[in-house]
Amino acid sequence: MPLRVSIVVGNPKPKSRTLKVAETLVEKLLEKGSYDVEVIDLADHAQEIFAWPSERMAALNARVAASDIAVFASPTYKATYTGLLKAFLDRYPANALAGVTAIPVLTGADLSHSMGPTVNLAPLLVELGASVPGRGFYFVAGQMDHLDEIVTTAAEEYAANLGRLANVAAHVRGGIHSFV
Repeated sequence: MPLRVSIVVGNPKPKSRTLKVAETLVEKLLEKGSYDVEVIDLADHAQEIFAWPSERMAALNARVAASDIAVFASPTYKATYTGLLKAFLDRYPANALAGVTAIPVLTGADLSHSMGPTVNLAPLLVELGASVPGRGFYFVAGQMDHLDEIVTTAAEEYAANLGRLANVAAHVRGGIHSFV
């Protein structure tokens, strides 16, 4: 059964560089053919994101919550993620992302906010119940011509962290299947 992967991008500009970074991270992290990916470019839903209730937004939230892995990506705005991404995540109750492995990603103009995905976005994802397998990934947007090599390094770090977690999970009392 393929992994269910979601990419949620909070850039107000559709088809952004932030989206490209997130897609590349998934491609470098996971074996080709081992997953199905759904991209939710929140720029396409900006008119509806604040509508309560919204069946369409609820369906998007439900699909992300059913993911095995979700990448949450945003450009850096005021040293943190965009309001568009925050509004999407605010639709979840506490622990609604339990069982989801979440990777926080921010893009920015320079390294001055490089801790942003770790200190701002990761705690919110954990509050929602997701597991975050390491520090967040920050990508300097001016380095797009080095995207593959930079993202490959990040993907290798996440893969190593996930491998260590899988090893620990195999030794959990009652076995890994008692929690799945």
